[in-house]
Amino acid sequence: MFSIEPKDVSVGKLHKYLLGAIGPRPIAFASTIDEDGNPNLSPFSFFNVFGANPPVLIFSPARRGRDNTTKHTFENAKKVDEVVINIVNYDIVQQMSLSSTEYGEDVNEFEKSGLTMQKSDLVKPFRVAESPVQFECKIKEVIETGTEGGAGNLVICHVVKMHIKEDILDADGFIDQHKIDQVARMGGNWYTRAKMGMFEVPKPLSTLGIGVDAMPEGVRTSEILTGNDLGKLGNVEALPENGEIEAFLNSNKEEAELVKSGDKKKIHIRAQAYLEEDRPEDAWKILLAK
Repeated sequence: MFSIEPKDVSVGKLHKYLLGAIGPRPIAFASTIDEDGNPNLSPFSFFNVFGANPPVLIFSPARRGRDNTTKHTFENAKKVDEVVINIVNYDIVQQMSLSSTEYGEDVNEFEKSGLTMQKSDLVKPFRVAESPVQFECKIKEVIETGTEGGAGNLVICHVVKMHIKEDILDADGFIDQHKIDQVARMGGNWYTRAKMGMFEVPKPLSTLGIGVDAMPEGVRTSEILTGNDLGKLGNVEALPENGEIEAFLNSNKEEAELVKSGDKKKIHIRAQAYLEEDRPEDAWKILLAK
């Protein structure tokens, strides 16, 4: 058996071993606000429930291992003692991933990911309307486990109100584990869908994806493309240039004929097929072709 002592390996390598071994990990999709009321939304897989009386949830926006900086969520939690923890299901996993991009402090991740801000009842941060379960919480304590890169920051939250979508309930009024369709984090780019098994979600770009808010309205409001499709489309650094689109059509007569037909529904279905093949650049080319 291969054995290591944490002190003998880099933080990055230890981080990979820990995340590869400890999973699946539930995801806290945390919505916070800063002192000026600006919203922030970010996912954290260092998360779980730790009691029912009182109901306690704890998540950890850890210090970045590469440069020891802290996340906006952590800074907000220290200044505004409220958070909404939204549960992530398969329908929003791509948008959740897109929201984890390192956007600037002045950027609204709700808008970038194309998710809906829903006003909370008892706390200031917004809920994610698309989430199947949303916990409005008061932050009781923030515990810093260290001061070096990779150290955890335990945000201890008491649930003050819980919202559950009725369509995930069973006949007895409790959450049906098939209907909620939760996802969880594994190591690397891997996730697991509770009722189906593992799947891969490429990490967001180290550069900034354009986001859902930067998409043409006809794409953003598509009746065909799902939230997950929009999440994939939003994780490109830039839209293709006209020359790239023309070259794509010149080498794909079938696609050129589809674009010529002007059938928006079929064009969006074809783009969706490209997204299923993890080809967002080609999906954009057919969506933007004229």
